[in-house]
Amino acid sequence: MTRTRDRSKRLQGVPAGLFWLAGPVLAGLVVASLLTGVADLDLDGRFSGEAVELLLVSRLPRTLAALLSGASLAVAGTIMQMLARNRFVEPTTAGTAECAALGLLLVTLLLPSSSLFIKMIVASASALAGTALFVTLIRRLPPTQPLMIPLTGIVFGSVVGSVVMFIAYETDLLQYAGVWMTGEFSGVVKGRYELLWGSGAALVIAYVFADRFTIAGMGKDVSVSLGLNYRQVLWIGLLIVSQITAFTVITVGMLPFVGLVVPNIVRRTMGDNTRQVLPLVALTGGALVLASDVIGRLIRYPYEIPAATIFGVAGTAIFLWLLFSRQAQRG
Repeated sequence: MTRTRDRSKRLQGVPAGLFWLAGPVLAGLVVASLLTGVADLDLDGRFSGEAVELLLVSRLPRTLAALLSGASLAVAGTIMQMLARNRFVEPTTAGTAECAALGLLLVTLLLPSSSLFIKMIVASASALAGTALFVTLIRRLPPTQPLMIPLTGIVFGSVVGSVVMFIAYETDLLQYAGVWMTGEFSGVVKGRYELLWGSGAALVIAYVFADRFTIAGMGKDVSVSLGLNYRQVLWIGLLIVSQITAFTVITVGMLPFVGLVVPNIVRRTMGDNTRQVLPLVALTGGALVLASDVIGRLIRYPYEIPAATIFGVAGTAIFLWLLFSRQAQRG
């Protein structure tokens, strides 16, 4: 009992300490992102009109896009893990991102002159349908084999992704498909990232329903016994996840492992209270994606490596560590 109290006291001070640490780190990354690039801002002298325009048109939108996409995908991963009751689920391990790309490809083929709003609607609907299908599939899996859920999602996403690439190859749209399937921020400028603010709005909605997601994570039977409309909360969560994924894929492409790595790191420290962990999950996700983008700009300067590649390498290693550590704990 004494150990439990001591651990609880330590955890109560963790969120504030992490926020105090994450704040300066995030501020430093923002400054680094604004100052990193091929064009010289001429910091030794006064800012010229061209330098200010470069900041406002390119560097600032790119920084905001990385922060918004990272924060929203990390929160989407948290929601999916709660609803699926599995810590190894996120939009790119459940086929959600691939389904969004499929919807974009189909609307590009069938309605090539459609507006961005129409593309967003179709991509969101496709992502929602794919995620709902994934949830239906995992309900048929044995609960004693939790690793079967992410493996099923990876296979499902690979099948959908293969369909996307095949159709793109047959219709000479491989370049478009490549942009949607690989997340990078080099093409982000003012006027081409604002759709991600929709993901920011989805973050607010997710925080409003955070307590209900926590209850839903206890399972359908427990949720219903506590008076929760489980089906309604499930569809709200899936809608939030599909919208965030569609906004991200349309704007910057897929960013793998963000929704997997970040929630697991934060929740190992702070527990499973969704309302408590969401702010730090969003902050950490934005910071890590922005750091990946800055590193990608510096490794082969003046050339760039996509942020998805940088985060994908690190995320793969962390994902394997999470798998093996879970097996070691069970063993």
